[in-house]
Amino acid sequence: MPGMRKILVVAVTVAVVAAAAALLVDVGAAIRGEHRLSRALAESPRVPFDPEVTLAGFPFLTQAANGEYSGATIAARGVELPGCEPVRGVCRGELGAVLGRFRGPGRGDFSASDVLHTDSISAYTRLDAVTLARYLHITDLTVSTPGPDGKAGSGGPQDGVVSRSEGVVFTGTVALPPDDGLDADDPPSASAYTGPKVRVSVAVDLSVTNGALQIRATDFYTGPERHVDADVGEDMRAAVLDRFSMVLPRLPMAWGLVAQRAESFGGDVQLVSESGVTDVRPDRF
Repeated sequence: MPGMRKILVVAVTVAVVAAAAALLVDVGAAIRGEHRLSRALAESPRVPFDPEVTLAGFPFLTQAANGEYSGATIAARGVELPGCEPVRGVCRGELGAVLGRFRGPGRGDFSASDVLHTDSISAYTRLDAVTLARYLHITDLTVSTPGPDGKAGSGGPQDGVVSRSEGVVFTGTVALPPDDGLDADDPPSASAYTGPKVRVSVAVDLSVTNGALQIRATDFYTGPERHVDADVGEDMRAAVLDRFSMVLPRLPMAWGLVAQRAESFGGDVQLVSESGVTDVRPDRF
């Protein structure tokens, strides 16, 4: 019996070691495939850095053997966007995409010119508050997303990332009376501008017009989420709201998709588009 027990222990140990080794080999192959796809995507002229890539599904080697992949998630940060005044700095955004099941080269040997046949694409172009501030010419702009009715929170980690297309809160400082914000000293940084100014919170609606992001301030925001209360005279209320409203230039999206809707994403704003079965190349991201 002791001999049998020893044989059983050895057998179990060998099996565990073999499984761990197989797992490590599979993970290593997946990492290699993700790196190769990232490098292939970086061949796109508008992608300045290697994107973050995650290949879905397990085990990876089974997928790679026949070039049938469960999906991929891609995030390319620092992509330059059109339409910003040079004096305000370069506008940059994050272009992302989630591929459904797709066919590609075997063994994860992705290259820039490969044609990937995918069941679906869900793409987004995401703008942070700094970029939105440059478009709107409101230097201290912040964005927050009120939680759903009856739920506290404004998109913080404790509540998950909250999204909505109506009632997004923009807070920032504008001169009084408001103008177009193109003067180097206007809009003010709250510390440097010495003229009349006001810091306000407004509720904005986000939509898409002919593929472009439309931001429309509908009213001053009074709560319940964190906000700034300000006394704005009736003669200036409409002009202040107008300073938080604009249609941005049409922004790029992954693989040339056209924006279908707009929404907040916590403290950011994003355009979203979805596509069905299609063929794409990494170097045309």
